[in-house]
Amino acid sequence: MKAGSRKPVIGLALGSGAARGWAHIGVIEALAEMGIQPQVVAGTSIGAFVGAAYAAGQLQPLKSWVKTLGWKDILGFLDVTLGDAGLIQGDKLFDFVRNHMPDGRIEALPMPYAAVATDLYTGQEVWFREGPLLQAVRASIALPGLFTPIEHEGRWLVDGGLVDPVPISLCRAMGAEVVIAVNLNGGLVGRHFQLKSPGRDRTEPGTGSWAAWSQRIRESLNGKSAQWLSGLLGKDRKEPGLFDVMAGSINIMQDRITRSRMAGDPPEVHIAPRLAHLGIMEFDRAEEAMAEGRAATQRMKGHLELCLNRGSR
Repeated sequence: MKAGSRKPVIGLALGSGAARGWAHIGVIEALAEMGIQPQVVAGTSIGAFVGAAYAAGQLQPLKSWVKTLGWKDILGFLDVTLGDAGLIQGDKLFDFVRNHMPDGRIEALPMPYAAVATDLYTGQEVWFREGPLLQAVRASIALPGLFTPIEHEGRWLVDGGLVDPVPISLCRAMGAEVVIAVNLNGGLVGRHFQLKSPGRDRTEPGTGSWAAWSQRIRESLNGKSAQWLSGLLGKDRKEPGLFDVMAGSINIMQDRITRSRMAGDPPEVHIAPRLAHLGIMEFDRAEEAMAEGRAATQRMKGHLELCLNRGSR
């Protein structure tokens, strides 16, 4: 680097992707090992969650927690609500999150942070750059049809992935000169249904596959609850249930929106973990997701070095 040159401001845009989002932890750790320290971080949905932990200096506690998650733990967080605006109220999950993440204000964090949510009525993109941290995360992660929306300043907010699955433009608005974008939505279309097809489903214990998950859940319930759940999961592997329709629709939407947004505002570095085989709720596969996040970052090492050196001036 020439004398008098300076390093560019690096922004980290962490994308949506539900359970695939644990890959963000592996990405951040791999970047640190390369000596790359982002100065700003923006996140959408699960990216907002992991990004908040990172900005608050709580990434290691989060990693330790997600590594212990099993399917029974995940079921314990799902406070099912019938008749409301989502299948899951989300209170149990966020009560737990509140105990593992500082409940402060965004502007008080050690590094600049922002989260993306969507105004349910206007379709507008909502940027949280100040205010209560947990409220911002809760709004950004409110996946439509799954988690209930959150009311904020007279607006009903849902998942930011509806409008901006990978918040590159938000990173730039925060002053980033080089944006490292982590896109978890590649290769998703149709993948959820392919994994349910006969001959493709993995049934080994602990794999987190659709068949194993649905069977475990049904065994945990009885009578009317199990019958109701069959409508969500589908009666068999050939027939899509409500959950399949939701997951498949969200995958299509996020893939198309991600392509469009990134074409209009491409990042300097695009990291794309190969995790299309992970289901939307398979949060118990954190080790696998984190390992692929790390591997995807290593695959981009040469390009990262090139972009950062080019950006130094």
